[in-house]
Amino acid sequence: MGAVQAQQGSASDKTLKLVVPFPAGGSTDMASRIVGQRLAERLKQTVVIENRAGASGAIAAAQVAKSVPDGSTLMMLATPTMLAPHFNKAAGYDTTKDFTPVATVYDLPIVIVVNAALLPDVTDLAKLIAYAKAQPKPMHYTSSGVGSFGHLSMELLQQLAAFEMQHVPYKGGVPAITDTLGGVVPVMYSDLVAALPHIKSGKLRAIAIGSPQRVSVVPDVKTISEQGIKGYDAISWGGLMVTKGTPKPVVDRFAQEIQDILADKEVQYKLRDAGCIANFQGPSQMAQRVQSDYAKWGRVIRDRSISNEADSRTKCNKDELVIGG
Repeated sequence: MGAVQAQQGSASDKTLKLVVPFPAGGSTDMASRIVGQRLAERLKQTVVIENRAGASGAIAAAQVAKSVPDGSTLMMLATPTMLAPHFNKAAGYDTTKDFTPVATVYDLPIVIVVNAALLPDVTDLAKLIAYAKAQPKPMHYTSSGVGSFGHLSMELLQQLAAFEMQHVPYKGGVPAITDTLGGVVPVMYSDLVAALPHIKSGKLRAIAIGSPQRVSVVPDVKTISEQGIKGYDAISWGGLMVTKGTPKPVVDRFAQEIQDILADKEVQYKLRDAGCIANFQGPSQMAQRVQSDYAKWGRVIRDRSISNEADSRTKCNKDELVIGG
């Protein structure tokens, strides 16, 4: 980038690359494509979406951290990628030091669901906790994997509410949802977009939302904070980052464009269809959020002795399942 372009706050006359650290088709990918298309239209530049999946996004992040800091490469940081260095000291990047935040883009609510047929009487969080405490051995729950945000969020809940369940991890949300529907595991902490069709069908019952406020698509589901765990806040989110050292005028120009894009009702509707809630926060606010969440969830990981190595049980067979065990 030329000095004049930088001073004027232009990103570059090059093609912009927006790196998505997950496969195509997920919420992070869909949000990136929605925003990337609008960014291309507004900047009158080509924006190429590049999916680089692997290691909770650490592969992509490590490469972006080493890219030229000229504003031609952006990355959609998602919560798992932000937290990956806690699990992998050789991740190749420091979330809090190697990037410059541009703007948050979306929040992705997470929800505790139970198999409605297996647990007909568990209709709220208090009943789940009471049921779990009454079992002779730890009750099973699942998430999309060891160290996933659902896993960390349930571990935080157990810590605050003083009860224990056994995590049964899966490699991805789809198999975890499938086995929750099939009765192999009775409880899951899931992202809302994956669980919503099954909540609407009645096969899964949503009993608590992790975010501080209720979510419009499931307005009757109370937050965990509303149900007695005051101050509980667990919400996955995504935002744009650039390599550290990118000129401030470039960062500010991107931030302004994202603010304008997210103010568009059509964009908000499209993000909602992808399971996301549009949420703009500028560079300084996003930086504070990264620092706060990185420290908060790092404490949970340490306090609960969570590692990215597989749990002692990586799958649970239906014929061995005891609903409380």
